[in-house]
Amino acid sequence: MKYSRRNFVKTTAKASTAAIIAPSAGITILKSGPKLSDEIIGHGDFTYKVQKDWGDLNPANVPVNDCHEMVQDAKGRIILLTNHIKNNIIVYDRSGKLLSTWTNGYKGGHGLTISDEGGEEFLFITDLASHKVYKTTLDGKLIMELGYPADSGLYLEENQYFPTETAIAPNGDIFVTDGYGLQYVFQYDSAGKLKNVFGGLGSAENQFSERWTAHGVCIDKRADKNNPSLIIADRNANRFKRFSMEGEYLGEIEIPGAFVSRPVIKGDFLYTAVLNSEAPWGVSDSGFISIIDKNDKVVSNPAANAPIYNDGKLEKIQQTTPVFRHPHDVCVDDDENLYVAQWNSGNTYPIKLVRV
Repeated sequence: MKYSRRNFVKTTAKASTAAIIAPSAGITILKSGPKLSDEIIGHGDFTYKVQKDWGDLNPANVPVNDCHEMVQDAKGRIILLTNHIKNNIIVYDRSGKLLSTWTNGYKGGHGLTISDEGGEEFLFITDLASHKVYKTTLDGKLIMELGYPADSGLYLEENQYFPTETAIAPNGDIFVTDGYGLQYVFQYDSAGKLKNVFGGLGSAENQFSERWTAHGVCIDKRADKNNPSLIIADRNANRFKRFSMEGEYLGEIEIPGAFVSRPVIKGDFLYTAVLNSEAPWGVSDSGFISIIDKNDKVVSNPAANAPIYNDGKLEKIQQTTPVFRHPHDVCVDDDENLYVAQWNSGNTYPIKLVRV
């Protein structure tokens, strides 16, 4: 399959310890004490110290494969999605202490979105292995699942569909990107009924091409809360693309040198984990974070060179500091610290960037 994860990877390829008891899981783990680097990474108002051992756990009890995405719930807990079937979800407090784990056996857990519905929070998980999207409670109870969109008439078989991300609109609509499949974007109502489809490879619209890779999506309400838009990570093309909620193309944010991951909005800024687009896949220390303001200008690149604009055009960004190993997502807490999940990184746990 041309855009399956397997082929995508091929072609674009501790300080002192103390025992901690995870109260809800009954697991004893060894946790490294906090150890901040002396080096400061980032630029302008967005600089950070690195805490590489923040999320370290005992892999014998709480193993991970790829750590794909992270979110923060209303209680301030940091929720990590991994595709290890022993524990798909790992819940930390902000200090890195393990609170709980659960699994539903998602072998291809990739996208993680949290949604507040009248004061109750739910998780939306995309699973590449089962070709499905799952809605669960925070403790893993299955509420709904969306299978591959056979009714759309766009797919010959389930194996063409690999959902990578979801975003939940203010009205409850569910947007799903098929970022390792045929690159369509699907819009469902809150009950799971298909409402709209746009994108896709070879689309007649100029904004879609063989390079179009709908890897991640978010809802952007910064400019007008009553008139949000969609931002989609066009990963292979090194840019984000903006669409109306109906799928009309509105514009793009080009980030040369960057395979961007999903867009994450906190306050007035957009954050994304980035892979070097020109670094050899398999290089262990590859990638950085980019932070973009509401005017679509990059303002900081932790672990990469500072953003430079010439005649309004951003110069290519390259990793400068070997902090990350294939960063895949960034979570921003209420103190604007960053938590970075990594895939294809030797079963490593997340890294924390402490705002300075």
